[in-house]
Amino acid sequence: MAFPLQKYLPKRFRSDAIIVPVVRLSGTIMASSGPLRQSLSLAGVAGALDKAFAVKKAPAVAILVNSPGGSPVQSRLIYQRIRDLAAEKNKTVLVFVEDVAASGGYMIACAGDEIIADPSSIVGSIGVVSGGFGFVDMIHKLGIERRVHSTGENKARLDPFQPERPEDIAHLLALQAEVHETFIDLVKASRGDRLVDDPDLFTGQFWSGKRGLSLGLVDGLGDLRAVLRERYGVKVKPTLVQPNRGLFGRRPATGIGTAGGMLDPARIGAGAAEQLAVMAEERLAWARFGL
Repeated sequence: MAFPLQKYLPKRFRSDAIIVPVVRLSGTIMASSGPLRQSLSLAGVAGALDKAFAVKKAPAVAILVNSPGGSPVQSRLIYQRIRDLAAEKNKTVLVFVEDVAASGGYMIACAGDEIIADPSSIVGSIGVVSGGFGFVDMIHKLGIERRVHSTGENKARLDPFQPERPEDIAHLLALQAEVHETFIDLVKASRGDRLVDDPDLFTGQFWSGKRGLSLGLVDGLGDLRAVLRERYGVKVKPTLVQPNRGLFGRRPATGIGTAGGMLDPARIGAGAAEQLAVMAEERLAWARFGL
């Protein structure tokens, strides 16, 4: 950021660097986060975005995206916040794709006025997927009885400890189709006539950045430093905007594993198991793209 007393210095002592704020959005996209994982949500990135767009003299805001996707709701909320701030502050948004901007990650990338990717980046995957595990046979072998009590016949839909019902699967697919339609509409509105007419574009397929350029999914190939120097000259200064932190530079504690201010072994165990399960899902999300 510019030195606050700089405007009072003689002109010969003032810096003539062009500041471009940079916000890094990296991780799977989900509403909640934890101490053992890196994830993206509107709550987690809103502060950094606000600070970046508040730099008055910046000609643009650069967004670094590296995400295999995740929550469609959080993806769209982040996308919308970037577009709202760009309109409010009259800023150009340049999105740079690192390893991957796929699924919800690509939805966020569409918030850019331009999307620039590395030739080997992964882009696309415009689709909707949900996954889980079935434990019906396992609990039978272990002699475990599953007990579920609900006031509605559909309240326990897709319970992983009960056999799947065709009507539940049909309902899930219909829901996914609605979310997919929203995703497609957002991409079309953002990319417009830059998109080519390709039958695989909205099938969930993904491509390299080089192929994405020919499909209209990205606008150029390159890296942040080189592109900014080309646009704004050698005196451009990309400045990373850090998210808000708690005491001692760490994010505030979530309270997992405590009860009444004391350590709770039961909650620690449950929390650790939950964290491990989520970490496994995140690892699978990245692995889909060979990362």
